[in-house]
Amino acid sequence: METAILPDTMRVVDVPVPGGLEALTIVSRPMPTPKAGEVLIEVHAAGVNRADLKQRAGDYPMPPDAPTVPGLEIAGIVRAVGAGVRQPAVGDAVCALVVGGGYAEYAIAPAVQCLPLPQGCGFAEAAALPETVFTVWTALFEQAGLQPGESVLIHGGSSGIGTTAIQLAVALGSTAMATAGSPEKVRLCTDLGATLAIDYRQEDFVEKVLQATAGRGVDVVLDMVGGSYAQRNLDALASGGRICFIAGDAAPEATFNIRQIMLKRATITGSTLRHRTAEDKGRVGAVIKERVWPLIAEGAFKPVIGGDFAMDAVADAHAALEAGRSFGKLVLRMR
Repeated sequence: METAILPDTMRVVDVPVPGGLEALTIVSRPMPTPKAGEVLIEVHAAGVNRADLKQRAGDYPMPPDAPTVPGLEIAGIVRAVGAGVRQPAVGDAVCALVVGGGYAEYAIAPAVQCLPLPQGCGFAEAAALPETVFTVWTALFEQAGLQPGESVLIHGGSSGIGTTAIQLAVALGSTAMATAGSPEKVRLCTDLGATLAIDYRQEDFVEKVLQATAGRGVDVVLDMVGGSYAQRNLDALASGGRICFIAGDAAPEATFNIRQIMLKRATITGSTLRHRTAEDKGRVGAVIKERVWPLIAEGAFKPVIGGDFAMDAVADAHAALEAGRSFGKLVLRMR
């Protein structure tokens, strides 16, 4: 194992007992050691995701190897590498997708899930990329098969996932439409390239989509709402279209008109990220480095940061995300 001189302990944000904001506890932990195929990253920033909120509340089905420390994406500097790791090397600046443990001063990541910082991105911006980009790529482009020239309706367009999906869809040649929950968030969606942004609190997104497409509907719907939108998504879908669910925050169960599915030859699918193998995440990471990182360098895509918080203010970050006050991604700065 190649390593730099490291402290014996580190600070982490732990959730020893699930609960409200009070469950977030900053404690000292021994410095972890990377195993074969892993690296130790000195974390400078970590992304904050709704999965972290669910984990804190005890409402998330955790993988068996996931730590109690939340945090699914980090950016920082590699300080040690385990056996067999050639890239990244000690001293490299990287961002990484992790199964947990990102809310810490140091974190372990599989080497195959590390990517170099994109050109022009600092640690805070890079920390906001892995979870959203991996999720959008696997769900929108792999599972739902969005193609250039097709159209997509993206729910939660002002969220981290939404802002990423809008920009990548447009950059790769598709037409993006989105829903959002306020005039300010609607403007953000259009600023990012959505041809239609719908305030779902004031307007019927099915009606607006059908008007915008001359009654045809969209080729793909990317949904994180769940059952309450299920039939309406189908109503807004074009013949041969695909609905991809990536969450069911409003309702985990759905009811569809089966005859309508048949007549539209619709595909209803879903995608998740955290439970995939490290090998599969590594495969996706290699594709993202080739297809998405150049878009960042060209300025065609950039992470939208709605706020950053010191590690000691982690409860404030969770409160902001929980209340829906934020847009884009929130990040924690560890240093």
